[in-house]
Amino acid sequence: MADKNEYLKDPMWYVVHTYSGYENKVKTNIDKSIQNLHLEDQILDVQVPMQEVIEVKDGKKKAVQKKLFPGYVLLHMIMNDETWYVVRNTRGVTGFVGPESKPVPLTPEEMASMGIGMDGEGAAKDEPEQMILVDVEVGDTVSVVSGAWQDKEGIVKAVNTSRATVTIGIDMFGRETAVEISFLDIRKM
Repeated sequence: MADKNEYLKDPMWYVVHTYSGYENKVKTNIDKSIQNLHLEDQILDVQVPMQEVIEVKDGKKKAVQKKLFPGYVLLHMIMNDETWYVVRNTRGVTGFVGPESKPVPLTPEEMASMGIGMDGEGAAKDEPEQMILVDVEVGDTVSVVSGAWQDKEGIVKAVNTSRATVTIGIDMFGRETAVEISFLDIRKM
């Protein structure tokens, strides 16, 4: 805990580290503490930033919500002895992010670099690009289910998650040829 003189009077964004998988429980517990202790004017927002991810399994795509920062919870709060104590002693919280667990507020640049912006009311907004994940990796054999290479099989040579494609080796004219194919056009064998 820091000296009272070091605390900022304006609300800032802080990050706490949690046990893996406890992010939503920590958010719920902090929200309950805010209500029970009437800290609504000091702890303004508790966020577990999520992003929609398209997962592809067996050629079928499904939208799912994934944590943007697993193991972390963001708090928009006024740092003082009481708020520090409430957050730090919440079940599942391992500490504030900062040197020696001393709370250090995020800068606007850090917020922007994490893909989180601030709206007029100060709430965190996660607006990353939608991602597509696929359940294949280098070395897997896949079947092409649609497109120009339909009904061909190949071995995955590379996975490009940013482009949502895989490069597979397909046998053409007795030679293996590398072909880039969309996640949506393949199925793992």
